[in-house]
Amino acid sequence: MSLNNFLIMRHELLLTAVALLVLIAEVFSHPDKKGAIITLSVISFAVITALGLLPSSAGELFGGMYVASAGRLMMKNILNVGVLLVFLQSVDWLRKSENSEKISEYYILLVSTLIGMNFMISAGHFLMFYIGLELATIPLAALAAFDKYRNNSAEAGIKLILISALSSGILLYGLSMIYGTTGSMYFKEVATAFSNSNLQLLGFIFFFTGMAFKISIVPFHLWTADVYEGAPINITAFLSVISKGAAVFIFIIVLFTVFPIIIETWQKAIFLTSILTMTIGNLFAIRQQNLKRFLAFSSISQAGYILLGVIGGNQLGMASVIYYILVYIFSNLGAFGVVLAVSNASGKENIDDYNGLYHTNPKLSLIMMLSLFSLAGIPPVAGYFGKFFLFTAAAEKGFYLLVIIAVLNTIISLYYYLLIVKAMFLLKSETPIEKFKSSFYTRFALGLCVAGIVVTGFASALFELIRNLSFGI
Repeated sequence: MSLNNFLIMRHELLLTAVALLVLIAEVFSHPDKKGAIITLSVISFAVITALGLLPSSAGELFGGMYVASAGRLMMKNILNVGVLLVFLQSVDWLRKSENSEKISEYYILLVSTLIGMNFMISAGHFLMFYIGLELATIPLAALAAFDKYRNNSAEAGIKLILISALSSGILLYGLSMIYGTTGSMYFKEVATAFSNSNLQLLGFIFFFTGMAFKISIVPFHLWTADVYEGAPINITAFLSVISKGAAVFIFIIVLFTVFPIIIETWQKAIFLTSILTMTIGNLFAIRQQNLKRFLAFSSISQAGYILLGVIGGNQLGMASVIYYILVYIFSNLGAFGVVLAVSNASGKENIDDYNGLYHTNPKLSLIMMLSLFSLAGIPPVAGYFGKFFLFTAAAEKGFYLLVIIAVLNTIISLYYYLLIVKAMFLLKSETPIEKFKSSFYTRFALGLCVAGIVVTGFASALFELIRNLSFGI
């Protein structure tokens, strides 16, 4: 492999090196010093994240099955930042006695999942896309069932692997129809040979359905709340942000690359599913008391907002989706970081448990409030600008009714986000969560989330940078 090939595939190769490094450290480390693997993993992944920000040349490998471009590199870097935050937030949880024996497994599974996501994003061929998809999915099932001392964690892993198998089967069935009618699985060749026949449309419907399961689009969302509630909190955060972000990235690449000829067809499908996803996600979120289920339905509604950018079908829509996912990573991981810190300290995960949290832990309360405001789209935090660009992308294509419905759903979401703010700042509790201090890693991760929420909101040049990138499509 030449140096140029190495540079093109540097994300995947460096992540593989990190996984091997952790494995070697596991073999040679003393059983009483497993904690050093945490520091090694965090530092090595931070280096990988920094190296990923360096410029890289565009190109193709394996006969065009692997495609590298500036836009796809940006997508990978966004995921790297999110995974680094998850690494940092997981430190206190991994140091618990019941998890200390599985530190290496945790990091290897996470890195393996990210490698699959990177291959999926760089796919120029449906076989590469599917291999990356499965490599990203199978380790996630093991991570969802990671907490062997809780029955609902095992249940989450079983549900995730079953629904993943079902959705992958549906997706493959659709791809087989597309291959059978076009004679190719290369994105560019399929796009050229796609003639909008009935069998090809049926294949696209199956493909769309399979991806809808991965992104938790209504009506293919029913697995989300149970899996999110049963999985460990840091894995729930990973599922709701990183996994969903990677699925959305490849979804828009395939739609814009392979299926531009039927844009009117998939715009109609996205129009309907976006409305259902926003509305049902918001209405069910209001009813939740467990914060993980609450944030699960919140993430479902956020997927509905993301579809507003997808429906645009142009560069503005793609840029708005990428920008929004970047904002969403900081906002959602900020909220999950607080939930994880509170759970590690007290074991409490219900909204009522947060009554009076501001009086005992004011900093955590302020971080949670800022994160929720960003998720709700309240100015001037980053979430407001993210939703503004999504709404603009949809309105530019004339989907004014969809934008109006999205605005109404934003008002509904503001109500249930403020319920948590009310509990923390206004309500009192006879047994409030006691004052505690998180580790340096958790505080640093939450600080990065706050900085990201503030900086990305005011860095309008960042959106223009994303908009001008080439995605190799």
